[in-house]
Amino acid sequence: MSAVPAVVLVGPMGVGKSTVGQLLAERLGVGYRDTDDDIVAAEGRTIAEIFVDEGEPVFRAIEKRAVRTALTEHDGILALGGGSILDPETRALLAGHRVVYLSMDVEEAVKRTGLNAARPLLAINPRKQWRELMEARRSLYAEVAAAVVATDGRTPEEVTQAVLDALELKEA
Repeated sequence: MSAVPAVVLVGPMGVGKSTVGQLLAERLGVGYRDTDDDIVAAEGRTIAEIFVDEGEPVFRAIEKRAVRTALTEHDGILALGGGSILDPETRALLAGHRVVYLSMDVEEAVKRTGLNAARPLLAINPRKQWRELMEARRSLYAEVAAAVVATDGRTPEEVTQAVLDALELKEA
């Protein structure tokens, strides 16, 4: 029998999936897992290096496998990479899971990441590229989500509580 994650977090880069995921795991008394961390550990290099060395299609194939594996192995809080929902098979795998889309607007993204971090898809004109990425992805995040939680102007603790409330989950 395979495991089923308690909550799956999706959303754009820099939205706080890792921070909120770890807080949720603590509050629910379960483990935390991030598919980006899984990829880095398995590949022995950063995601940016994979993009540069192999290209986005190779990275997306690696990411798809990592998500599929994590969805069947992990029963705690699972955070997915920002672009994982681009794959139709991955979106289909998320059906029936408690998926929460953590959202933020571009101004919040600028405040949090400065849009100058080591983000391979934001290398040139990061603000414009972030907007374009979100235009392409927003409906896909919403499609897989059981709940949407806005993170703008909220602390990680406030977002964590909003996720618990949205899913009507009780703390451990």
